[in-house]
Amino acid sequence: MKNITNRIKESTHAIKSGLPPGRLVYIGKKTSASVRITVIDYDADNFNEREIKDLKDCFAFKDTETVTWINIDGIHHTDVIDKIGAGFNIHPLFLEDIVNSQQRPKVEEGKGYNFIVFKMLDYNDATKNVEVEQLSLIVGRNFLISFQENIGDIFDTVRNRVRNPDSRIRKYGTDYLAYALMDKVIDNYFVIMEKMGERVEEIEDNAFTKQDTKFIRDISYLRRELVLLRKTIWPLREVINTLLRGEVKEIKPETLLFYRDLYDHTVQVIDSIESYHDSLASVVDVNFSVQSFRMNDVMKVLTIISTIFMPLTFIVGVYGMNFPTWPNLDSKLGTFWLIMLIMATIAGAMIYYFRKKKWL
Repeated sequence: MKNITNRIKESTHAIKSGLPPGRLVYIGKKTSASVRITVIDYDADNFNEREIKDLKDCFAFKDTETVTWINIDGIHHTDVIDKIGAGFNIHPLFLEDIVNSQQRPKVEEGKGYNFIVFKMLDYNDATKNVEVEQLSLIVGRNFLISFQENIGDIFDTVRNRVRNPDSRIRKYGTDYLAYALMDKVIDNYFVIMEKMGERVEEIEDNAFTKQDTKFIRDISYLRRELVLLRKTIWPLREVINTLLRGEVKEIKPETLLFYRDLYDHTVQVIDSIESYHDSLASVVDVNFSVQSFRMNDVMKVLTIISTIFMPLTFIVGVYGMNFPTWPNLDSKLGTFWLIMLIMATIAGAMIYYFRKKKWL
């Protein structure tokens, strides 16, 4: 997965400029990993799971009556994606979107199948970064093909459910399998939100104590991550809403209720993102207010000190003028000590007055 704050910056349009539509060009992080293809074929009574070495072995599952889940880890080998597309009659434009890891979440209808693309998220506890990976689904009548960027995913629990002969997923079709995969991805969104919430709470707790530039930088970084999360997750709501409207033939009426649950969970995640973003905005306002309050305290003290010294400076300035004669200059009481007494009295009186007004 790629760090969500370090997505590929090279323009997709610049890479594909001048190429014909449907030309497969991988757009994503360069990797030397090989492509891994696994197949799980099942129905209520039968189960078969294996890793495919020859692509031609996948095509035999195209017209079977069992449910077949073909998972492809690695979309950087465009020749493999092209052969899969040819074997299952997938439109070249959909294949083009599959190998573009910067694709926006969406759902589109093909001939005998539907194309769904959205994002998987993971939280790196070591770096405290959110990582994102694109997941594309081709959902046919009796087959589902999932395309992932890298080897390794979050679907082990789904696989275990498929292996269990008593699970509900064994009695449903590809529409329910697609739901199970999307449900797992969205459930993982909640894990991400919990991690982000902990970071937001930590920042809120330090809003009154930390005033350094690192604290402001941390807030800015977290806000940027939340904005990118919102851009990643927000379109998924429309994807699920399209599935709920009954426009997708492969989704049976009895499965729609599960997709409604997906929609509700997606809305909850989006609400959490909005809430955290607003909280960070409030923290920034509070932080600036605290800084202004402290600055006002400093300015108040400096102003009071300046005010106290104004009459003292005036007296010193008057008696410091260079004249040969001056009243009481030869007084037996001593002009110096008399002036010091007057100045101390004025300073003390002003301090007493400021304290009485609670300015000090």
